[in-house]
Amino acid sequence: MTSHHAGQDGADPGPVLSPAGEFDMETVTPLLAQIETVIAVHGRVILDASGITFADSSFLRMILGVHQRTDLRIVTPSDRVTRLFDLAGVDTYLQIYPNLETARLT
Repeated sequence: MTSHHAGQDGADPGPVLSPAGEFDMETVTPLLAQIETVIAVHGRVILDASGITFADSSFLRMILGVHQRTDLRIVTPSDRVTRLFDLAGVDTYLQIYPNLETARLT
């Protein structure tokens, strides 16, 4: 699911992807394809991770790869995603925001 909104200054913050459910090595590929499509058009993406109920190292690897290539903003990660980022030590490396408004304005 995506939504598209202009930032406070009128700049396009890019679409918001709101994936839900579990993401592992078998299910992360469609999400990556959607992210890649958004990046090709907008050059950045906001990922609302609040609906992700499970994520493994495949998801983490995908997130890190996307982060290295573009402006990836992660919004309100679920407890499971937050724990994964914390355990991997990437929570200070990634751009994680407490809400969508903050991610759009930054």
